[in-house]
Amino acid sequence: MKKVLLFCLILTLLFPFSMDAQRKKSKDKKAEKTATTTKSKQLKYTDFVGKNTKTDQGLFKVHFSKNKYMYEIPKSYLGKEMLLVTRLKDIPSGLGGGYVNAGSKVNTQVVVWEHFKNKILLKVKSYNAIANDSLPIFKSVKSNNLEPIIYSFDIKTQNTDSTAVLVDVTNFFSSDVKAISGLPSQFRKTYKVRRLDASRSFINYIKSYPKNIEVVQDFTFDADAPPSNQSTNTITLRVNQSMILLPEKPMKPRIYDKRVGYFSVGNIDYNSEALKADDKRYIRRWRLEPKDIEAYKRGELVEPKKPIVYYLDPATPKKLRKFIKQGVDDWAKVFETAGFKNAIMAKMPPSKEEDPDFSMEDIRYSSIRYVASTTRNAVGPSVSDPRSGEIIESDIIWYHNHLRSYRNRYLLETGAANPSARTLNTPAEDIGEMMRMVISHEIGHALGLPHNMAASYAYPVDSLRSGSFTQKYGIAATIMDYARYNYVAQPGDKNIRFVRQLGPYDHHAINWGYRVITAATTPEAEVNTLDKWIEEKADNPIYKFGFQRRGGFDPESQTEDIGDDHVKASSYGIKNLKIVAKNLPEWTSNQTNNYDDLAELYGEMIGVWSRYVGHVISNVGGVYEYNKKPNQSGVVYQPMAKSMQQASIEWLHKNAFNTQNWLLDKNILNKIDEAGYADMMLRYQNRFLSRLINTSKIKRMIDAEILDPNTYSAYNMIRDLRNGIFTETSFTKNVSTSRRNLQKTFVNQIAALLKDKDAQNSDIISIARGELTSLRYLANNASKRAVNTITKYHYKDLTATIDSILNPK
Repeated sequence: MKKVLLFCLILTLLFPFSMDAQRKKSKDKKAEKTATTTKSKQLKYTDFVGKNTKTDQGLFKVHFSKNKYMYEIPKSYLGKEMLLVTRLKDIPSGLGGGYVNAGSKVNTQVVVWEHFKNKILLKVKSYNAIANDSLPIFKSVKSNNLEPIIYSFDIKTQNTDSTAVLVDVTNFFSSDVKAISGLPSQFRKTYKVRRLDASRSFINYIKSYPKNIEVVQDFTFDADAPPSNQSTNTITLRVNQSMILLPEKPMKPRIYDKRVGYFSVGNIDYNSEALKADDKRYIRRWRLEPKDIEAYKRGELVEPKKPIVYYLDPATPKKLRKFIKQGVDDWAKVFETAGFKNAIMAKMPPSKEEDPDFSMEDIRYSSIRYVASTTRNAVGPSVSDPRSGEIIESDIIWYHNHLRSYRNRYLLETGAANPSARTLNTPAEDIGEMMRMVISHEIGHALGLPHNMAASYAYPVDSLRSGSFTQKYGIAATIMDYARYNYVAQPGDKNIRFVRQLGPYDHHAINWGYRVITAATTPEAEVNTLDKWIEEKADNPIYKFGFQRRGGFDPESQTEDIGDDHVKASSYGIKNLKIVAKNLPEWTSNQTNNYDDLAELYGEMIGVWSRYVGHVISNVGGVYEYNKKPNQSGVVYQPMAKSMQQASIEWLHKNAFNTQNWLLDKNILNKIDEAGYADMMLRYQNRFLSRLINTSKIKRMIDAEILDPNTYSAYNMIRDLRNGIFTETSFTKNVSTSRRNLQKTFVNQIAALLKDKDAQNSDIISIARGELTSLRYLANNASKRAVNTITKYHYKDLTATIDSILNPK
């Protein structure tokens, strides 16, 4: 019995080890089998690239087979910086309220492809913060600016010589990846977008070029409130992704200076030895380098190593090509000021026989696209290197119907003094000249120049009535202002130039931005020379740069204005517009035997009148801005003179707030609409009042009183407005429909100040309450003297309204 128990115990002790050994042996065999199976199933290059695969050679090889797109990424390009630009290629009607155009950039970001384990990561690299990698702070900058991963790709295999990896990009470009989406979050909210419909979304094509890859995607979203075709509950976009290899060696940047207008790129530089990081900005410009640097140093005109060349879209109508080419070539003379000859030019693209590989989408070629679209616009976008500001490529977009806008404004703004504008069939040479100047304007943007809204204020108003002056200097100091036509010139003025042109500021800006400072080896070493060029011209208004600001405070920096006196210029403009209004039927419906053009031009004529009024409104509470450095004398901000502000209010009463009967001509209105005339006039007058009676302007005027007690005060402005708008209360007379509406609007806008949170605890509340009290007294007394019943009711209604505002229940 003991032997049996002993034997069982031995078996019990030995059994686990025996079982473990068997399990380990079995596991080893299974792992060996799995490894063998995996090895035998490892995908090869030929599994993806075969005889039926379509391969596009370029920056990366792009393979297409079985509805799959594969990128063959050379390992030498891993970690290389590339620019990923997302554009709207084609859009539905009404997207963004009509203010978004096909060709608009949605996003621009620097990306790198990185190898991590068995994946390739696409990461966004930020240049918002930089530091030299040799400095200790570099580690902190990296740690506090972790680069986001846009997408992770499985490595499918390698090429035959193991110099490149293959990744499948199909899902990346056919899914709703927010980082490269053509539909920003605000649009998704506005149009109530629910999801991307994969069944109606696809990759249109992918093409690879030597320095870039172009992807075109068609995306269809389910949306409950699309901008157009609302019954479909659908938004379809065509989106273009451009991935561009950035230069190995960045261009030497030029430091931005707000005294000369340039688009810019910026970053926070932690290399600074100061007590804080530097906020560095560099201008955006093309890389122009002299072929012969010694000749350039001697002051000779020298060709650049690589000129700026724009290729015209083959779809451009033949009759317009010469004007587009001139619009580009006009800048060549400007670049001579910077020491370059033949620096910029336009060409027709090569034929298939001349260059079978030429494509307008190749990043090596800039283009001027002619788009068959009803959009009335032209745009001049460009792509730049965020490290240096170097402009790499640009595509100007011209929309077919844009010429109609120019024809209409040519007729309305110059027709009184310019016989060739008095027709719907504008002479071809005149249309061509307008197109030429629009192209020049857009090329200016593509060269790095933003709008300079101060340039139209540089010339005296009366000089714009001089033929010799306008033919030589144009109507504004730059093509980059919105000064399109000479609306100041009067009937009888001779040899007038009516259309804008390049001006002296353009030469100054291009010289400042593009002239090579050969003695300077760093951007910082250029600053003294750049400052000198600015300060030499600082006292001359034709070289002033003025920012474009929505609702801006500087009366010099306005859109669509010309001349240095808005009261005088707008008086001339309205005098001309009255002549046009009287002749509008003869120039339109009498010629076409229908009222379509009359209605269209009448609507635009109201807009022209509104612009002239708006220029004068900006005088009130206006503050001039003179961008300077501390070593320059004089102030930076200077309120407009009291006398000019008072004169502007008087002008506004005469030309805006008094009923403009010349705009309510029955010979036009009873041909184009059955009603709505009073509402139309009130809508514009309401807009004018809103620009005068608003918290920001009134606060600015209150601040001006602190600096100068004798300035035109906010109280005086509101009082003068009230006295003019309520003139009838001082007499026993009826009040017209338009004036009654305007008076109601005035009361409501003053009342709105009492509720404005930004106006609380300021003199604005006191002024508003005081004005309403005065108005109640005037309206109550006037109601007792009113001639007709409606005027009496009107005054009683105003009294009751003011009571409810001052004493709410």
